[in-house]
Amino acid sequence: MKRSKLILLALAFSLSFNATGQNLTDFANAKPEQWQTKSFVGETQYSLTNLDGVTRLKAEAEASASGIILEQQIDLQETPYMSWQWRVDTPLESLDEQSKTGDDFAARVYVVIDGGLVFWNTKALTYLWSSNDNSTGQSWDNAFAGDAVRMLALQDANANKQQWYQEKRNVYEDLIAQFGDQGSERKNLQKYRYIDAVVIMTDTDNAGGNATAYYGDIVFSAQ
Repeated sequence: MKRSKLILLALAFSLSFNATGQNLTDFANAKPEQWQTKSFVGETQYSLTNLDGVTRLKAEAEASASGIILEQQIDLQETPYMSWQWRVDTPLESLDEQSKTGDDFAARVYVVIDGGLVFWNTKALTYLWSSNDNSTGQSWDNAFAGDAVRMLALQDANANKQQWYQEKRNVYEDLIAQFGDQGSERKNLQKYRYIDAVVIMTDTDNAGGNATAYYGDIVFSAQ
């Protein structure tokens, strides 16, 4: 069975430990040649560009799938909020995103809990930009990885092109909502306290489309 692109990206590199809150990307000072990437089909082109006086990450995919891995263990009890801006200039046409042939997204940011040697304990939560109407707020299992990877739509086809959207998510609460057992005591949900990596990916390999998106800095904070 084909493993999910999301999980394979997260496991492609060893993960470092540092639980401080921070600007995880710092695009203004980033050096793209030092980024850790993983390619599946072709190469999504990532580059830094200045828009309105701010350095952003531009992603261009043409029937391709590759992502940027940001290795950092984050303590979500200290800095549970993840904030970023993003926009899609060239969206994908409507896809069956719950199928393997439609598992493509013009923009997505996802967080990963690394299961280490116990591979089946690896989990990923994907915040995505859906190509369909009225998808915002919907969530589902990934077509390749099943319930080990949850997909959560924050924007959809009703969003305006070339317009920035601000996101702020309580990642800890989202992980519990998507993976936690209902009725479990919060003290028993420490397995969601840490994430080990954040991944940015624009991918169009399964349906063969084209997409262009921009990402702002990803910042973790206490509130």
